Amino acid sequence: MDDAREWLEADGLGGFASGPVAGPRRRRYHALLLTATTPPTGRVVLVNGIEAEVATAGGTVALSTQHYAPDVIHPDGWRHIADVSLRPWPRWTYRLPDGSTILHEVLVEPESCETLLRWQRLAGSGPCILTLRPLLSGRDYHALHHENPAFAFAATVQGGNVCWRPYPDLPAVAALTNGAYAHEPEWYRNFLYTAERDRGLDAVEDLGSPGRFTFDLAAGPAAMVLRSGDGLGVRAAAHAEHLLAGERARREALSPLALAAGAYLVDRPGGRTLVAGFPWFTDWGRDTFIALRGLLVATGALAQARAILLAWAGAVSEGMMPNRFPDRGEAPDYNAVDASLWYVVAVHDVLAAHAAADRPVRASEAARLAEACTAILDGYAAGTRYGIAADADGLLRAGVPGMQLTWMDAKVGDWVVTPRIGKPVEVQALWINALRIGAARWSPHWRELEQRASASVARFVSPSGALYDVIDADHVPGAVDARLRPNQILAVGGLPSPLLTGAPARAVVDAVETRLLTPLGLRSLDPADADYRGAYAGGPRERDGAYHQGTVWPWLIGPFVDAWLSVRGRSPEAKAEARARFLPPLDAHLEQAGLGHVSEVADGDAPHRPGGCPFQAWSLGELIRVRRMLDLDPV
Repeated sequence: MDDAREWLEADGLGGFASGPVAGPRRRRYHALLLTATTPPTGRVVLVNGIEAEVATAGGTVALSTQHYAPDVIHPDGWRHIADVSLRPWPRWTYRLPDGSTILHEVLVEPESCETLLRWQRLAGSGPCILTLRPLLSGRDYHALHHENPAFAFAATVQGGNVCWRPYPDLPAVAALTNGAYAHEPEWYRNFLYTAERDRGLDAVEDLGSPGRFTFDLAAGPAAMVLRSGDGLGVRAAAHAEHLLAGERARREALSPLALAAGAYLVDRPGGRTLVAGFPWFTDWGRDTFIALRGLLVATGALAQARAILLAWAGAVSEGMMPNRFPDRGEAPDYNAVDASLWYVVAVHDVLAAHAAADRPVRASEAARLAEACTAILDGYAAGTRYGIAADADGLLRAGVPGMQLTWMDAKVGDWVVTPRIGKPVEVQALWINALRIGAARWSPHWRELEQRASASVARFVSPSGALYDVIDADHVPGAVDARLRPNQILAVGGLPSPLLTGAPARAVVDAVETRLLTPLGLRSLDPADADYRGAYAGGPRERDGAYHQGTVWPWLIGPFVDAWLSVRGRSPEAKAEARARFLPPLDAHLEQAGLGHVSEVADGDAPHRPGGCPFQAWSLGELIRVRRMLDLDPV
């Protein structure tokens, strides 16, 4: 039962259903109905799970499994799982001691906020009664729930359709079924979530179960549609078959990677965006613009990519794009130096893809994108928040004490783990690319600043041939941060035009490959460094302290493979070697953590255990981009 694999069904609005492939729920985020009340934020857990058992002539057998504190696993439904499949949606086949075979299916229809649960007897004879008990909370998805007198068990019942509203300030929960309901309120106490315990967080929860449903599987399939809201006037069986037919047709037309890529697309007020990852991230500027290049541009979903960039175009403030839209509707956070520059790169990629496909962008849309990008370049050149400004050497300086501005942004209290104040190397790669794009597309007056900055790149080359991570560190002229980090790879690959070519580029790639490359991506720090942390584990302080101090980041495999190919001339032989070396571990990983997806991080030390968010947009997006680089179907 020691199975770390997880499944995900996203609703396209920021909500989702997810859980373990086998065994009990391990996260506070594992749920059957988790809804975004202000899409894609305001996420609340409404239905956490379900208790299920089947009674046949051979006796009663559990189909569900729970983990209770301090360490009790009950019942043992996981023992009866004979097969698990994710296509076209998560499906479990149970084999019971009497010879019966039960199929259980879970799917979420995009845009509907509905989760369909279905059970069917595939083999066996005689009586077969399924009993289900929904387990409810009604809480913020980051929180935990405990027994309390305010929880309302009251039910509105119309045949097999039932509605509950545990708390008046949260959406009601409707269960549309073709079964029979009996109102029998019970508290289920002390569920233990081991993934939260291992992360050093609170890990015990109580859930309310208002009643039980019974279904006669000998007479036909059982259907339960869970939805937020109080509408009950739906025939569950017919509705379920309609959902199944529509989703089957849609999903069977998509490859597994294309289906996974679509999970991150969501709507928010003002337009489309991408969720950075499931289960706990919403939309982040940097992640959106990086992930978009693989999830959408590389797959030809240009209309979606364009819609996202247009939706973000109005968010520029003082030359900066938001780093994050908070969960609860507060003002966006403008605290990233690189997010705005990634936006310019993403706009370039989308416009270039439209041109290559001979699909002109509407003049009004092109003008909006140009206006946003020009505002970014103008703001950065003149100077904006947190000391971000073009310096006399043309390079972009950035940073003030106490703020984390680059993608290496871990902060614990007042401790900024990797402050990187000065002129970080990947920021210069992005800045120079943005200037080149601006000069080529919108105004040649950016050429002089770009040439000045490009001439200053030589200042990053260390005696070893690798690049310094930061120059003019802490805004001290000539001071350098010489730690070997992966950020330098963006000077050679991963962006529209490299800063280095020839022997200097090869030296960078060789240094990164020798010290930082792992099967799942690049380490964030050289293992020889005294501050290297080989395991991403422990409580919040330990994990954040290791986040960019050795932890592996799969998204960096895209820039690395691009750079590796570049210094080898992108020959057919180089691409064949890259396919053989770099893809098999990533393909295997698709079946190891978040099924069909790529994790946020992994341990720096072998065996590089996956960690962090199991479903990460930019990690999957860069795998898709790598496939395209290697002349494979991107999805």
